[in-house]
Amino acid sequence: VGDGANDTPALAAADVGIALKGGLDAAGEAAAVVLMGDRLHQVLDALDLGKATLDKIRANLAWALAYNVVGIPLAAGVLLPSYGVSLNPSMAAAMMAFSSVAVVTNSLLLRARFSVDSPGGQA
Repeated sequence: VGDGANDTPALAAADVGIALKGGLDAAGEAAAVVLMGDRLHQVLDALDLGKATLDKIRANLAWALAYNVVGIPLAAGVLLPSYGVSLNPSMAAAMMAFSSVAVVTNSLLLRARFSVDSPGGQA
């Protein structure tokens, strides 16, 4: 984490360099993450956001995998000979739409969790 010219080589060499916006432009160019403020607590907020994002990605991947593990065999008619159950194309499309809405809604929950009032009223 740095904001000045003397931090630029360290930011460039780091696995994840974090520059504070109040510093020099060179530090911002060398860093992987640029915080829009100059408060150190924002570093912890950025780390929390990164962890929460990875958690959401994993949850969305698990949801999509579960949907496909169940939906594809049903659509292919695996249960048709023994139970007479199959998935017609319109029901499969509805399930796919529901899956997409669920994944997007789950992703949007990040915005609700990490929304911050900024000058100008935008989050």
